[in-house]
Amino acid sequence: MNRVFGLVGALALALLPVLSAQPASCGEIKIGLMCPLTGKWASEGQDMKNIVSLLVDETNAKGGINGDTVRLVVEDDAGDPRTAALAAQKLASAGVAAVIGTYGSAVTEASQNIFDEAGLVQIGTGSTSVRLTEKGLERFFRTCPRDDAQGKSAAAAIEKGGYKAVALLHDNSSYAKGLAEESRAALEKAGVKVIFFDALTPGERDYTAILTKLKAANPDLVFFTGYYPETGMLLRQKKEMSWNVPMMGGDAANHQDLVKIAGPEAAAGYFFISPPLPQDMDTQEARDFLAAYKAKYNSVPVSVWAVLAGDSYKAIEAALAAGKADPEAMAAWLKELKDLPGLSGSLGFDAKGDRVGEFYRTYVVNNEGAFELQPR
Repeated sequence: MNRVFGLVGALALALLPVLSAQPASCGEIKIGLMCPLTGKWASEGQDMKNIVSLLVDETNAKGGINGDTVRLVVEDDAGDPRTAALAAQKLASAGVAAVIGTYGSAVTEASQNIFDEAGLVQIGTGSTSVRLTEKGLERFFRTCPRDDAQGKSAAAAIEKGGYKAVALLHDNSSYAKGLAEESRAALEKAGVKVIFFDALTPGERDYTAILTKLKAANPDLVFFTGYYPETGMLLRQKKEMSWNVPMMGGDAANHQDLVKIAGPEAAAGYFFISPPLPQDMDTQEARDFLAAYKAKYNSVPVSVWAVLAGDSYKAIEAALAAGKADPEAMAAWLKELKDLPGLSGSLGFDAKGDRVGEFYRTYVVNNEGAFELQPR
């Protein structure tokens, strides 16, 4: 008997390392977040982390998901595709149930196949390139709309403003070039002339050369489809040139740092289309979220994309609460999701993983540098 007991004990001890290497199933759920905590979009990433962390804390304060505690696993992608691939590999091997992120279509695209091969659900947040959901990846979703939807909304805003000769400028990124191309098609269909179509190089400090080319084309509106850092530089240098042509942007301009870069005087009158921020919504979910955010961070979110990371968490949380922990079951459940209360409005997805519903609105920068939501 003693010998048998000894053999059983030895076998149990030998198995301990193997058992401990298995995925944890003792009351903890890991959810991954990939975001730019360094690089030029670091403020976006920090807001993403703050918002999702706040929501995770709220979930755990209420007893977790079906009694399991949620732990957020964060990896920095630095807003760079190569770094994003490394971050995705780390998350794919971290035992997460699903992944939120990231900001920037090219950055998200660098992670897609890695998460797909790992069999994980990924919900993008600020990645609007059309092709991301045209690849047939069954477990990829996004809480932001696509460039083609934004292009139609942009064209409608331009038509409503009465502009007849538009200059389109992009930065050759997947997002900005895609939006520029979709907007050009929608404008031409509406009979609005596109008299300039070209790209700048992002990250530069002097855009007077491209602004001079734009001015020579004599547009009555400049539509730059790129991100807020370059938008701020263009506005500031356009002001220094004493060129008063109106300028608009897409949803990548929806960040308060745009005004810091441009200066309030140069930014005044600039307008862009974007999903609305929670402070501009009257839903109970938005009000509750804002109150909790202010209490924890003593501020309000400055970027809609960080808020959409919160929506991604809400969708994953709801799927897990419904018992859909298996990635295939989670993906199937999300494709049937409709009207889940989110931070930015009602949440739902179609068969491709795209968010359903139309929620673009127009913002104008006022003389104090604040973003004012315009009536429909």
